[in-house]
Amino acid sequence: MSIMLRSERVVLRDMTEEDIRQMYHHCYEAEDREFLQWDGPYEPLEEETYEEFAERYRTQLPLVGTDTPRNRLIIEIDGELKGTVGRYWIDKATNWFEIGIAIYDSRYWSGGYGTEAFGMWMEYLFRAVDTVRLGIGTWSGNIRMMRLAAKCGMAEEARVRKARIVRGEYYDAIKMGILREEWDDSSLRYIKDWSGVNAAGQVG
Repeated sequence: MSIMLRSERVVLRDMTEEDIRQMYHHCYEAEDREFLQWDGPYEPLEEETYEEFAERYRTQLPLVGTDTPRNRLIIEIDGELKGTVGRYWIDKATNWFEIGIAIYDSRYWSGGYGTEAFGMWMEYLFRAVDTVRLGIGTWSGNIRMMRLAAKCGMAEEARVRKARIVRGEYYDAIKMGILREEWDDSSLRYIKDWSGVNAAGQVG
């Protein structure tokens, strides 16, 4: 079954082939590409053809219709693709992830849309994946991301002074996170409709 998670205003759903084309447009062709100044890993986006871009993302399409927890979901607002959320391993031995969000359309950076999308992603992962922690890595100039993470329950865990270079300037490297025992499953705040996720939190 395909996944579609709904909050009051935001949908997180599985990626499609058509989404890959739209993602490429936002990364390389759109007039509004300010998100690239804030998105990790905070390095210039290397030029690549659509075919090269699509080849990287098509590897995630076979997950649709399976019971495998997702690594990435599309953010849809007002019926349109507006960004993505994702996760990646930091250390499989300790079983925790870092997660991220990119909202392409800067008109949706305020108003709580990012908080809803990120909160939904966290709620989904804690129910669908046996992980002990979710976290982010960012830089001290990215105040918006730090505030978003804090609104979703993450606390600052580490700060290394002048350890991250962003556009030629030195910033502190920031780690924020939340442990499973700090996340209360009984107080789900964002997801109102768990289509594609059963009562146990498993996909399928």
